[in-house]
Amino acid sequence: MADDVLTASAFDFNANASCGEDGMNVKMVGTADMAVRPVLDDFFARIHASAVSHHVRETILDLRGLAFMSSSCLMGVAFWISKIQELPTLDRYQLILVSNPEVPWQRRSFNALSRLASDLVSVRL
Repeated sequence: MADDVLTASAFDFNANASCGEDGMNVKMVGTADMAVRPVLDDFFARIHASAVSHHVRETILDLRGLAFMSSSCLMGVAFWISKIQELPTLDRYQLILVSNPEVPWQRRSFNALSRLASDLVSVRL
């Protein structure tokens, strides 16, 4: 499978994703606030479509470079998780959230997201 590269940016937010032999790797940096939500929703939809079409087994979402994520953007992640759950069991993929343990809001928010689907979502510090 050839690498697919997806990008998104708005204001001081940047994200990129690549899909390769090992699965999907996504990295976000900057600030994901309300103004970024439409861009982020589109980005999550494209990531999900690519993960499904390439039959990836896991997607790693590196959020260590994220200074802030608003509750509306966190809801976007929750919606993405629900889309994974809607897939037939054999097509579902793992979502690994990589967080910075030194940032309290990441620890709280991402642990809460992992509880939405503990069989599919995990947090890596």
